[in-house]
Amino acid sequence: MKERLDIVILGLSLSSSWGNGHATTFRALIRGLKADGHDVLFLERDVPWYADQRDLPDPDFCDLAYYSDLNELTGIHADRLRAADAVIVGSYVPEGAAVIDKVAALHPKRLCFYDIDTPVTLAKLDRGDEEYLARRQVPLFDAYFSFSGGEVLERLKKRYGARKAMALYCSVDADRYDGTGEAVRWDLGYLGTYSPDRQPTLERLLLEPARRLPELRFVVAGPQYPPEIDWPANVERIEHLPPSGHPSFYSRQRFTLNVTRADMIAAGWSPSVRLFEAAACGTPIISDFWRGLDDLLPDGEAVVIARRTLDVIDALTEVSEKDRRSIALAARARVLRGHTGLARARELTAALEELPVREQPKTSTLVCVSA
Repeated sequence: MKERLDIVILGLSLSSSWGNGHATTFRALIRGLKADGHDVLFLERDVPWYADQRDLPDPDFCDLAYYSDLNELTGIHADRLRAADAVIVGSYVPEGAAVIDKVAALHPKRLCFYDIDTPVTLAKLDRGDEEYLARRQVPLFDAYFSFSGGEVLERLKKRYGARKAMALYCSVDADRYDGTGEAVRWDLGYLGTYSPDRQPTLERLLLEPARRLPELRFVVAGPQYPPEIDWPANVERIEHLPPSGHPSFYSRQRFTLNVTRADMIAAGWSPSVRLFEAAACGTPIISDFWRGLDDLLPDGEAVVIARRTLDVIDALTEVSEKDRRSIALAARARVLRGHTGLARARELTAALEELPVREQPKTSTLVCVSA
């Protein structure tokens, strides 16, 4: 029987999925850990922009605690941080570099980093931006878990000094993402928060096809889009869609679009959680291209890769219903086989169990000797 692990995760957010992809990633992973018999405490900085938008304030699959500042973090939770089998700090944690120093000073048994933004993180470090991770801290971790695989892992070790670098891709909660059987409402949809580096691709692969195919229906769901965007009349807008609404959203699309951030494209091997969620719901995916995509979902078999506007138009107007369903089923089978929260949790715990427990510092004893 596998060892029951006690894990503490310090992440950007578990309680709120508003404007971030971290929450759904952590939820799938931790639900997988819970299903496999492990205990998790998630520590989240209490910030107003998430406090006002919490869609999971009291999860039933882990303990969730909020902290207001660093002193509270390492004061109230110090004993648990020391006793845990592993402490994992995530990317984009507020005051992340200071958090890491504070936690490291407690000498946890295993200290790891889970980078849900690896290409972005490395680009920030290269320009001296240490918002949530300092370059000097990379060698501190027993393992650096990365959202990106492939050549990035060697780069982490050789250039940044990571002791052990491993891919830990995002995953999907298969119990919550499945087709709903609803009637199709849109021919192509996209789910994602506005990002300046993704917007040109969204323009090329969704908005321009919408202009050229006015008889078809399109949708974009996600917050923070600037008011000056010129939305075609046949593109519906949904400001925010909580995770509970994702399966219905995907199920009502003939195709869904996956758009990748520029840093992720440059790094390759960086699948988005939306890719796995859509596939689990049985919705065929049109995606921009990045190295490593074919390893996960082969082009034409389990995904449609689009580089130009015409590629999307061809998919929407030329792909038969039979081929559309075949692509969706192939992607779903691959994702449910290897990219669920349970599968990812088992990858994580297997890696943690291979890491040696750090030697704990000895406490000194003061001896008084009388003259």
